[in-house]
Amino acid sequence: MSAQAGAPALDYRTAFDLAPIGLVLSRQRQIVDCNEKVLAMFGAERELLIGRSFEVLYPTHDEFERTGARIVASLDEQGWYGDDRVMKRLDGPRRGELFWCHVSGRALNPQEPHAAGIWAFEDLSSRRKLKVDFTAREREIAALLIDGLTSKQIGKSLAISPRTVDVYRARLMRKVGAATTPELVNKLLAA
Repeated sequence: MSAQAGAPALDYRTAFDLAPIGLVLSRQRQIVDCNEKVLAMFGAERELLIGRSFEVLYPTHDEFERTGARIVASLDEQGWYGDDRVMKRLDGPRRGELFWCHVSGRALNPQEPHAAGIWAFEDLSSRRKLKVDFTAREREIAALLIDGLTSKQIGKSLAISPRTVDVYRARLMRKVGAATTPELVNKLLAA
C-alpha cells in the first residue's frame, strides 16, 4: 500500500506516535517509549521521560509505590489492569499541576507485572477537577468510590481495613459537604 502524496506513511510507528490517546511502553516501571499525546499531557520533552521511572509522573513517592503494589494485586489472568489516579504535570505552563488520569494497560507477563507493559493514559481533567486539599490516600479512595467499589473491596485493593476506608470516606464527605455516599460520588464527579 503506498502513501498518498503529502500524507505520512501508515505504519506502526506512525500509529503509535499519533494515536489519540497517550501510550507508553515500559520495563521495570521505567518508560521505554511514549507517544506525542503523553508528552503533551504531561508537558514534557522526550528527554524528561524516556529511560525515567514512572515515579516522575506521580505527586508523591508513596502514591507511586502504592499504585505499583495495587497493579500487582489487581491484574487479571491476562495481565490487564485499569484505574483512575492522580498524576502530575512535569513542565510547561501547567508544571506541577495535579490531575485525574485514567490509566489502563497490560503487563506482558502477568507473573512479572512490572517486567514489561503497554499502558494507555487519558487526561480526565476536562471532566473531573481535582480537589487539591485531598491527601494522597483520600484521592485513591475517592477514585475507587467513583468506580463503585464497596468499603470491603476498597480495603482489599489498598490493603487496609474496611473500617479505615469508612474513616476516609467520612473525611471526604466532610470536605465536600456530602451527607451520603451517592452524594459524595456525585460531588466528586462534578467537582
